[in-house]
Amino acid sequence: MIGSVKQVVIVGGGTAGWLSACLLAARRPELAITLVEAPDIPTIGVGEGTWPTMRETLSTIGIPEAEFLAECDASFKQGSRFDGWVDGSAQDSYLHPFTPPPPGDMAAMLQAWHTQAPELSFAALVTPQAAACEDNLAPRQRAMPDYAGALNYGYHLDAGKFAALLKRHATTRLGVTHVSAQVIAIADDEAGNIASLRLLDGREIAGHFFIDCSGLAAILIGDHCGVPWVDRSDVSFNDSALAVQVPVEPGSPIASQTIGTAHEAGWIWDIALPTRCGIGCVFSSRFMDDARAEDVLRNYIAARLPSADLQTLRPRKLTFSTGHRERFWQGNCLAVGLSAGFIEPLEASAIVTIELSIKALAENFPRRSDTLGLLAGRFNELFRYRWDRIVEFLKLHYVLSRRPEPYWLAQRDPATVPARLAECLELWRDQPPSAWDFPRMDELFCAASQQYVLYGMGFPVPGGAADATATQALAEVRQRSRALAAALPSNRTYLDALRPVAAAAPIAMHGAAVK
Repeated sequence: MIGSVKQVVIVGGGTAGWLSACLLAARRPELAITLVEAPDIPTIGVGEGTWPTMRETLSTIGIPEAEFLAECDASFKQGSRFDGWVDGSAQDSYLHPFTPPPPGDMAAMLQAWHTQAPELSFAALVTPQAAACEDNLAPRQRAMPDYAGALNYGYHLDAGKFAALLKRHATTRLGVTHVSAQVIAIADDEAGNIASLRLLDGREIAGHFFIDCSGLAAILIGDHCGVPWVDRSDVSFNDSALAVQVPVEPGSPIASQTIGTAHEAGWIWDIALPTRCGIGCVFSSRFMDDARAEDVLRNYIAARLPSADLQTLRPRKLTFSTGHRERFWQGNCLAVGLSAGFIEPLEASAIVTIELSIKALAENFPRRSDTLGLLAGRFNELFRYRWDRIVEFLKLHYVLSRRPEPYWLAQRDPATVPARLAECLELWRDQPPSAWDFPRMDELFCAASQQYVLYGMGFPVPGGAADATATQALAEVRQRSRALAAALPSNRTYLDALRPVAAAAPIAMHGAAVK
């Protein structure tokens, strides 16, 4: 059994590995961190979305915002829009923005909505972000300090470029050691904890704590530690995607939100970057074959981007298991990223779970080996709670649909609805979702997120009465919407103007704070 825990070894690169390395190095500079990745392993992803947590993450690790935006071909994400999820009609669209409704009595606001402004969508009623998204506006002005905004925001980004930026930052500014080699064997110590890795080139890499970022291979947490996989495909049916990158014309608008468009057996993601769109058809192989999925994808691109050359597009097939580990921290091994679990990319939960995992590790890092079990137990309980809430929230998007196709009927089968979600839906007929339903710190999908989906999809509004306070709060939202429309630049204007400035900006030095 080891004593003090000072040497951390991360297995696997990509977004999960390099983001983990950067965050842990920035939060725990006393640790010696080595990242081992096999050469020539491509990053999974054709365009990624983040939560607003990424702003704090990038600030913490010391990457200036302009550098990040330019290096990663990134754009601003202010939420997700869902088209066709209720009944598939042309008017069927709602927004889940990142800015919450104004504080106050939500039941009273809902009554004010129905009695005073029923022509508005719920999101347009309660947040100025809806208008900003409608007009493709940036959430900030260029004169604002890094990572500050007039509206809450995350990012869309190129996953491969993001991993490359993080790798360069980790190795040149944060002191992370990079080893490019394949792991061929794993050795334990006398207590059963991982002691070292043997590499294909004959080297041995010893460590006190190991982080498994090896993706779906899960060579540490799965193959070596034998932690079982919990299958959640009984709730979340999608297991396949066809993904493609489509160039866009210079000067074209850049959407402020991820667009998810429902189809007969799944949905299509559409992520707008300055130079291209990442578009993918997510589907369930139980209800759709690859050929039909490619037809759906190409038809969407033809309608959405008529100038696209469909003949040159070669969609990439992605398959994934739906679920998560029974435990995420076993002994001195923590699984982060795809090795920990994966649920369809409907609400961009993948990257934020990486951020939250390393934040929890950094703030509760085991200084001594004899605390490993205690800290692992706490971590596992917290993250099982979080995975359960992710599964429930994604299912919420399906159970409120009225689409008639077999896939959508199966999604609404009560046997596939988690018990806690079914109980909440019954309760929410009498009262809106509140903090009583989601009491944990750092809830991934808080009460406001539930409200945007529920009332965006036409869930019945509970009884109550509008009052002067609610009416005033909603009037202030409308006033702020007009003010921001006049003050904020478009995404295209902001990002196009940024590029030459970012190219000339000095590189931040290791340890420099982001102002």
